[in-house]
Amino acid sequence: MDFDYSPKVRDLQARVMAFMDEHVYPNERRFAAEIEAGDRWQPTSVIEELKAEARKAGLWNLFLPESDLGAGLSNLEYAPLCEIMGRSAIGPEVFNCSPPDTGNMEVLVRYGTPEQKKQWLEPLLAGEIRSCFCMTEPDVASSDATNIRASIEREGDEYVVNGKKWWSSGGGDPRCKISIFMGKTDPGAPKHKQQSMILVAARDAGSARGACAERAGLAIMRQPHGRGDSNLRTYACPHRTFCLAKGAASRLRKGGWDRDASITACARSKGARAGGDVQARVQQRGVRQALAEHGTIRADIAKSRIEIDQARLLVAARRAHDGHSRQ
Repeated sequence: MDFDYSPKVRDLQARVMAFMDEHVYPNERRFAAEIEAGDRWQPTSVIEELKAEARKAGLWNLFLPESDLGAGLSNLEYAPLCEIMGRSAIGPEVFNCSPPDTGNMEVLVRYGTPEQKKQWLEPLLAGEIRSCFCMTEPDVASSDATNIRASIEREGDEYVVNGKKWWSSGGGDPRCKISIFMGKTDPGAPKHKQQSMILVAARDAGSARGACAERAGLAIMRQPHGRGDSNLRTYACPHRTFCLAKGAASRLRKGGWDRDASITACARSKGARAGGDVQARVQQRGVRQALAEHGTIRADIAKSRIEIDQARLLVAARRAHDGHSRQ
């Protein structure tokens, strides 16, 4: 399999790297200062300014493979760009390519109704709102989604959601206006057909009958986006908020969020600047001679580089496989 980058990808790599050098890296300290000086859970002005610059530069919504709503890139083409964005903690959001919005948008693109796309997908694509993904629960091993206990029950023209979620990606952000919530709709069905996904809007006054939703940020996570700790009790949602037919949660996860979490997150993590930072550090530090002159240090760095390249190839292979499997 050929993993070489196409001219189109090489051009985008150069443009994204130039944008990171000019706009993102120089503003990391400003971002940290804004977080420390104000309400840690409020959005920062620097991110909004950089988002506008990225849109102007045509570096916006680079994900969404096989969709004309994105940059028209395949999974394999997007991976190296995701790696560059991941070199900064603020990078992905600047390009509107940060989780969980990317995974949630892919779900909405593939499975949302025209009404759902108009109400939620369009403002997400515009970077005007953010979203949340609610799967993990505190009392069960939720990495296996068949263990979840939260319920989604039909009552007339509404679905009533009951359950507690935590580590909910995006739940700590005040811009979060929509959550994709996973719960059981049919406990008697086969194991992988018991769960469904439903869209739960952030509550407006009087918008939901008997609604009681509590949402808090887990303070140990990076602000302002964070991860949420949510308790939804008798939260009523209109019938039209189902993402897809009942029992199809596994299909939705594979079609959007699982791939975003397991593959794109890996690409972003490979972008961390640790490799370059280590090389600079060992050339600056030492006793009598720089640490870089020691063979064991060089061997450790070489091993790390091999592991990075190995991970890069594994991500590329998985991305290529995902692309072919949908054709």
